Amino acid sequence: MTAILTQLDIPGIKKLHSGKVREIFDLGDALLIVATDRISAFDVIMSNPIPDKGRILTALSTFWFNKTVHIVPNHFLTSDFGRIATTVGGRTTSPAEILVALRDRSMLVRKCQPLRVECVVRGYLAGSGWKEYQQGGTVCGIPLPAGMVESAKLKEPIFTPATKAETGHDENISFDRACQILGKPLAEKVRCHSLALYKYARDHAAVHGIIIADTKFEFGMDHDKLLLIDEVLTPDSSRFWPATS
Repeated sequence: MTAILTQLDIPGIKKLHSGKVREIFDLGDALLIVATDRISAFDVIMSNPIPDKGRILTALSTFWFNKTVHIVPNHFLTSDFGRIATTVGGRTTSPAEILVALRDRSMLVRKCQPLRVECVVRGYLAGSGWKEYQQGGTVCGIPLPAGMVESAKLKEPIFTPATKAETGHDENISFDRACQILGKPLAEKVRCHSLALYKYARDHAAVHGIIIADTKFEFGMDHDKLLLIDEVLTPDSSRFWPATS
C-alpha cells in the first residue's frame, strides 16, 4: 500500500516554510525540498491528498532541471535518495521511517533569493488570460487579435508575469510593472529565459503527444547568478493537454 504524505517535520532540522504542497528545510549549505501529496486549487489546500503526487512532481522537476540546464542554470543539486538520506541522517535523530518518507519526493537545492515576480509563458489562450482577453482583447496588457476563441493557439508564445502573493491568488501584471519590480535588465533576462524554456519544452512534449498550453517558472539569485528554481514543468505549474483531443 502506498504511504500518503501530507505533512512532515524532521526533528533537529529547521523547517523554513510549509507551502501549499512543499515542505522546505534548512540544511545550512543547502535546502531540502520535500513534495507532499497535498493538492491545492486556487490556493486552497484540499482535504483529500493524491497518493504519490509528490513523487510525480519530484520526478518531473528532476527530469526538466536536467534537460534544460543548457538553457539556464538552476538550483537543483540532486534527488538521489542515498545522497539525501546521508545528508539528512547526519543532522537528525529521526527514526528511519522519516528518512524513508523522503524517498523519491525530495530534492537538495542551492540556496538563493527568489525573485518577486513569477514568470508565466502562454502558448494558448486559457485560464486568467482568456478571462482578461474577453474583457479587453489583451493578456497582461499585450494586445491579441480579435475574434480568438478559448484555448486557441497563439501565433507566438507570450510572456505574462505575475506578482508572487504570500496569501491569496497571484495577480497578472504587465511587463512594464515587472521592470519596475525587478529592474529592466533583469526583467528582460528572465523573459528571454522563460520563452526559451517554454519553446524547448513545448517542442519536446509535442513529439510525445502532449500540448503544454502554458507554464510558470520561478527564478532566484545566488549572489549575482540567476538560477531557475522551485519546480519546473509539472502539472502544478503548467497546463498539459493531450494533442489527440
